[in-house]
Amino acid sequence: MNVIDITEKLNSFNQYWSPKVIAELNGQHVKVVKLLGEFEWHFHEHEDELFWVIRGTLVLHFRDKSVELKSGQMCVIPKTVEHKPVAKEECEVILFEPAGTLNTGNLNNERTVSKLEEI
Repeated sequence: MNVIDITEKLNSFNQYWSPKVIAELNGQHVKVVKLLGEFEWHFHEHEDELFWVIRGTLVLHFRDKSVELKSGQMCVIPKTVEHKPVAKEECEVILFEPAGTLNTGNLNNERTVSKLEEI
């Protein structure tokens, strides 16, 4: 039972689109990630995802609409929903999802992070 300083964790790395695990509970991972640019269209077959913006603005594109998240806002994406995150400027995000969730979902490419770093 330790205090986790989100700002300290986010300041400890500079990579984009590379989630880091900062906590685990009930089979869920709490991750921090820095985003910049566009990600690929993808979905998660078995996992819901929660995106919580800490700093910046994140646009989540869906096939039928887009939502814009600003600091302090979050969105839950249900499993199987195709989405494409876009951050026009650097954005810091907390992700909450089941352990083992791949950041690229149904895709396996150069952005897939299969072994997550714990910080």
